[in-house]
Amino acid sequence: MTQAADTASGPTARMFAADEASRALGMELVEHGEGTAVLRMTVTPAMVNGHRTAHGGYLFLFADSAFACACNSHGPVTVAAAADIDFVAPAYEGDVLVATATERTRFGRSGIYDVSVLRGDQVIAEFRGRSRSINSTKTKESP
Repeated sequence: MTQAADTASGPTARMFAADEASRALGMELVEHGEGTAVLRMTVTPAMVNGHRTAHGGYLFLFADSAFACACNSHGPVTVAAAADIDFVAPAYEGDVLVATATERTRFGRSGIYDVSVLRGDQVIAEFRGRSRSINSTKTKESP
């Protein structure tokens, strides 16, 4: 893997730099390489639910962002075709979480990636994403 600070270019770094949603939540791209990515995020007060645990939607978004970084590392624009998550343990305000995405296989324009979300050594969630490379690099234009 490559340290993100040492690699300001490449498909993963360029995509993450343009990812306002992930960066607005305080996510950091820690490492990335071909088919892999590591992100870090601290659970903020705005991310906890009525039980005072991290809302599952934020955990999913965090894992999905790591998945996006890993599956876009090869260059073609790649999007999620499907994804699911298993919540293993709660996370709390102030917890520093790390999401590690790993490519399991690529076939044709598709791929399968696993993401583990941890607090220290404790597994918080396990995510599996299925990707699809698309032929277009067009983005929605502003009105």
